[in-house]
Amino acid sequence: MGVLDDKTAIVTGAARGIGLATAKLLAEHGAKVVVHDLDADEARAAADAIDGDTTSVGGDITKDGVPDAVVQAAIDAWGRLDIVVNNAGYTLDGPAHKLSDDWFQKMLDVHLVAPFRVVRAAAPHLREPAKREREEGVEVFRKVVNVSSMSGTMGNAGQANYAAGKAGVVGLTRTLAKEWGQFKVNVNAVAFGWIETRLTASKDADNVTEIDGERVQLGIPEELRATAPLLVPIGRPGTAEEAAGGIFFLCSPWSNYVHGQTLHVTGGQLGGMSG
Repeated sequence: MGVLDDKTAIVTGAARGIGLATAKLLAEHGAKVVVHDLDADEARAAADAIDGDTTSVGGDITKDGVPDAVVQAAIDAWGRLDIVVNNAGYTLDGPAHKLSDDWFQKMLDVHLVAPFRVVRAAAPHLREPAKREREEGVEVFRKVVNVSSMSGTMGNAGQANYAAGKAGVVGLTRTLAKEWGQFKVNVNAVAFGWIETRLTASKDADNVTEIDGERVQLGIPEELRATAPLLVPIGRPGTAEEAAGGIFFLCSPWSNYVHGQTLHVTGGQLGGMSG
C-alpha cells in the first residue's frame, strides 16, 4: 500500500530534472501521474519509463488551451484529480537594465500566469468533490504545490524577470490557500536553492533548449558553479531527487495541516538580504 494510492497527480515540466524525479516519487508511492512537458515525445518517453500508472501530454504550458488539456488528461484517464504540481519553467538571465520586454514577459508567463491557468482549470475537480464530501462529513485533502525559488523569495542578481515570476507565484499560493482551505485543498509552494538541473549546469553549447523557435542558452558560468561550497552550508548543490522530496512532503498526508507556506529546500543556502 502506498500513501498516495488512488490519488491522481499532474506534474508539469516532468520530462527531466526535478519534474521527472517528482513524477517518479509520486508514482512510487501509488499515485497515477500525468507527465507534462514542452516536447510531447519527451513527455511520453518519461511517462513510459516510470514504474506505475502514467499518461503524458505535450505542449507549451504558456499557450492557450494547454493548461486545460493537461488537466483534462487526468480526468480522461482516471476521472479525478488530487494533486497539482506546477513545476515547468526555464530561465532567461540578464541584468535588469538590459532585459527586453519580451524576456521579462516570458518569465512571468511561464512561472506565474501558467500556474494560475493550470489551477484555474483544475479548480472544479479540486473544489466540487470537496463540497460533496463536506456534506457527507468526510474530510479528504487535495494538494497544489507551486514551485518557486530563492530568487523569488530573496532576489538574485541577473534574474529580475525570473525572480518577479517566482515571487508572484508565492503570492498566488497564499491567496489560493485562503480561498481554498475551506475545501481542504492544501496550497503550498516550495522554493529551491541550488539544485543540480539544466538551469544550474555549465553554460555550454550543448545546454540549450528551444522556446517559440528561439534557441535559449541554459546554465550558469563555471566560475559561479565553483562557489557552491561557499554558499551552501551543506557543502554542495542538491540533487533532483532531494528537491522532489520537498514536493512529495507537500503532496503527502503528512502536510494536511501545512497550508499557505513556502518550504525552502536550499541546504541552508546563504545570500538572501532577509529571511
